[in-house]
Amino acid sequence: MGSVMGALYAIGYSGNEIEQIVRKLDWNELLTNQVTLRALAMEEKEEYGRYAVELPFKNRHFQVPTGALESQELWLQLSELLFPAYRTRSFSDFDIPFRCIATDLETAAAVVMDSGEITTAIRASIAIPGVFTPVDYKGMRLVDGGIVRNLPVSEVREMGADYVIASNVSHGLKPHNQLNNAIQVLMQIAFFKDGEDNKRQIELSNCYINQSLEGYSSGSFDKSDEILESGIKTGYQYYPVFKHLADSLSAIYGSLYVRPAAPVRTDSVLLVSCQVEGLSSVSLSSFRQFIHFQGGKYYSAQQLSDMVRLAYGTRNFRYIRYRLEPADIVGYRIIFETEENPAINCKLGMHYNTFSGVSLIANATARNYFLPASRSLITLNIGENMRARAEHLQYLGKKNSLMLIPGIQYESFRVTTYKQFRKDGQFRSDYFRWDLKLQSAGSLRQSFGAGTRLETVGYSPLIASDTDIRGTGSGVTPYLFYQLNTLDNPVYPGTGTRFDAELGYVIPRDFDYTLWEGDTNVSYSTFSGLSQRNYYRFVLNYEYFEPINPRNTFSALVQAGVNSDTDQNLYSAFSIGGLNRLYRNQIVFSGLENNTVFSHSVVSAQARVHRRLGSNLYLIPGASVLLYDFVGSPTREVRRKFLSGYSLTMAYNSILGPIELSAMYSDQSKSLYTYVTLGLSF
Repeated sequence: MGSVMGALYAIGYSGNEIEQIVRKLDWNELLTNQVTLRALAMEEKEEYGRYAVELPFKNRHFQVPTGALESQELWLQLSELLFPAYRTRSFSDFDIPFRCIATDLETAAAVVMDSGEITTAIRASIAIPGVFTPVDYKGMRLVDGGIVRNLPVSEVREMGADYVIASNVSHGLKPHNQLNNAIQVLMQIAFFKDGEDNKRQIELSNCYINQSLEGYSSGSFDKSDEILESGIKTGYQYYPVFKHLADSLSAIYGSLYVRPAAPVRTDSVLLVSCQVEGLSSVSLSSFRQFIHFQGGKYYSAQQLSDMVRLAYGTRNFRYIRYRLEPADIVGYRIIFETEENPAINCKLGMHYNTFSGVSLIANATARNYFLPASRSLITLNIGENMRARAEHLQYLGKKNSLMLIPGIQYESFRVTTYKQFRKDGQFRSDYFRWDLKLQSAGSLRQSFGAGTRLETVGYSPLIASDTDIRGTGSGVTPYLFYQLNTLDNPVYPGTGTRFDAELGYVIPRDFDYTLWEGDTNVSYSTFSGLSQRNYYRFVLNYEYFEPINPRNTFSALVQAGVNSDTDQNLYSAFSIGGLNRLYRNQIVFSGLENNTVFSHSVVSAQARVHRRLGSNLYLIPGASVLLYDFVGSPTREVRRKFLSGYSLTMAYNSILGPIELSAMYSDQSKSLYTYVTLGLSF
């Protein structure tokens, strides 16, 4: 990261400013191929971050990345910080002349970068092999310059420096007593050349500072504050040396050189035109709609980053970068450099849940493959409970402001039934849904629309209970919906809100059930007052996350589900129980197992505190209250019922997804339950 610090200082940032920048950076956000959930279009948020492995499929084979991190957010952060230098193409023209070093992957030669687009040069200089992807720069593919020249004293001498202070933070070659396995020996051999070159570079310096950073590595970004404090401590130790040098120079040349105050930094640029490189399946007009570009306006660095995030949030691109070039008469033109994601992306994830069992989740997503301006996906849940879903999203209109989304879904679950909070029996539920909806598109925060779905549900007993149901039923539901999502992360958000509401009108049809009360077969029309009347249906889900302090986050969850006619069967009833949302009509509740209670009218509230114990380790206590059966019917009296429950979860956010071990208790069941989850569900 030496080139980053050097570039900032060279273009006019002070040491204090650089220190504050480093302390404020969110390294977890910068050093990832993920983007914040808020940067995604609403139509992409549901699928984002759900899989442990994502592999592009191109030219009939899977592509393995050349580095772990493309890090779109790091590019944008560097672009914002280095924005004051956008007019300058020669690095010698900075406030302090500047150079940075990279390594040519083809020739293994050190490449001294002294001109061009500064952000690209810096990103190439820090492209640690295996960590960051290589960078194409002036016809070369470059990686971290530290591979061949970790201490570039000779290059500084060539720039004309008379006195060189060299600071080295690398560990160098290890002593023989620390070489304890084959990997350490191979790494030692790989750095033989670097070790010899460092010796020569040290000899060329006038003042050499060896910064002791034992216990840290090139990947210790999460310990940046500790490393910074170590550097400040070393700086104070060398202060007498610097003071003596300053006094000597003052005695020879007179008054000390004082760096002039940095000029007022440019905070915006006039953009008159837009050019895009690298497009193939995405049209230029679509890209311009993604970024909402308007020529003849001034844009700040933050606004330019937000433009890029809008396009990147469509998931069509592997990366998006930009450079600014002078226009013919006045202002600048912005040139976006893009690389589209392959048309097909394959994803894999694992999931285990106490209720649903273990499963492998496989997904294939195609973008602009079958039709332009489209996304098609198919997802399979292969395990103890089979599930499948297919969906096609087609953008409509000149501005891609609408989406037409047809989809189908099938799932088969083993469902345990309860009587007075005790297990009573088990049945299999087979569910099929066909759905067609028209939805607004392009917003990062909200969407709304209307649709209709045809649902078919089949039941077959597996373990007999007092009341069993066998057969199938179906219904058609036209509906309106509204969605809002400002969460910052799909898993354990730190801040934001999610709101989903749907109002539907259910038209039951084609019911063919056989119902049993003990050994007695009861016809559908006379069973417990069930009806086939049409009815309204309202569903609401509201989640809220607010940080209390850096280690604690408060979350609230409010859910509601109401059928205006309660003389219905399990086809439309809401299922109460479980800590994680797994299937349709579920109302999660801290304290009860999945499907412990069924009801046609439910409202619940849950409060939790997410206590961060480590970078990915959480302790989450929670409590829930719930009111149900508060809506009656011509044949049923209102008999309001109340539930209260509690949970305590130990959670770890792993590469496979969240791992959660929970204990739950309900005041009504007076039973303690355990609940285990691994990964994200279907």
